[in-house]
Amino acid sequence: MSEVTVLPLPRVVSDLPLSVGVEEEFLLVDAGTGELVPLAAEVLGGARPGLDLQTEITLYQVESATRVCRSMAEVREELLSARRALAALAGVHDARIVATGTPVLGGVYPPPLTDSDRYRTIAAEYGSLIDGLTICGCHVHVGIPDEETGVLISNHLRQWLPVLLAISANSPFANGRDTGYASWRYLSWSPWPSAGAPPWFESPEDYHRATGVLRSAGAALDPAMVYWDVRLSERHPTVELRVCDVAATVDEAVLLAALVRAIAATASAGVPAQRVPDLAVRTALWRSARDGLDGAGIEPLSGRLVPAQDMVRALVDWTRPALREAGDEDLVVDGIDRLLVDGTGAVRQRRAFRRRGSLADVVEMLVAQT
Repeated sequence: MSEVTVLPLPRVVSDLPLSVGVEEEFLLVDAGTGELVPLAAEVLGGARPGLDLQTEITLYQVESATRVCRSMAEVREELLSARRALAALAGVHDARIVATGTPVLGGVYPPPLTDSDRYRTIAAEYGSLIDGLTICGCHVHVGIPDEETGVLISNHLRQWLPVLLAISANSPFANGRDTGYASWRYLSWSPWPSAGAPPWFESPEDYHRATGVLRSAGAALDPAMVYWDVRLSERHPTVELRVCDVAATVDEAVLLAALVRAIAATASAGVPAQRVPDLAVRTALWRSARDGLDGAGIEPLSGRLVPAQDMVRALVDWTRPALREAGDEDLVVDGIDRLLVDGTGAVRQRRAFRRRGSLADVVEMLVAQT
């Protein structure tokens, strides 16, 4: 096994677990055929108060958001409640929710958009880029006391983006074919001018200068269109990680949340982030989107190809003090071990196709897994 360069470990971590929240996006499919159905408005029309269930840009999608949580047990219960509620609401309309990054069986292009002036403006300004928006991610928010801390955390998350993408890879099929990638969602999202890994930031002022460049150029119409893989939230005092495919299962979403919070806690403890060149991050993200955990990753400091699984173990080792402090060490270690044995969401989708020989059967597996 190739060795991965070990970054300095923190001597101390945060006194209290950082707050965390998770957003999940899902596709809506017909219960019989497994094909996309534009029923978001109907499905969400029956939602009861108390759960944060939302529309997305296309009518093929629905989204859930947890409340602010302090423990992974809270995150898990929130995610379970939301998935159960959405599944029940979809069932009323003979539909199912599916946790996959891209539609296995495809849909209509351009996709039907949610009735919103903002979405109509985006479609008018960015043209056929909207054809690639029927995709689903998992976004993890971590609470921050100020923007200085947020920028520090962003710089730390930036170097681990390829590893987090590889762990979450869950979109090998799109529009009725195998794409050859573990995360086709990430590649589908990449053409947007404000997408991809964020730059390295020296300060909050540097961050806002960069977002200003995007907006003045028309690459982003407003702060919500700053689509970087890590960004400071427009609405909440959080750093938002956006690189991941929607998690195949609740337990995998909790695993991602625990890892992201541990990186943030390590950053908050004052460990200096490594200033990885933009090209190195971009190349490593492409490699992770292609291989997931089954192939090679790119070690950020040396640029060497190493087994992707070694990169995951390096991340766990580097965040171990923060994981231990938050009480999440066993959860993450067990979750990673299980993932390495069972395979990522992408691996399991391909396995289902090889076993059954039908993409409709892959969708059926995804429904049950979700």
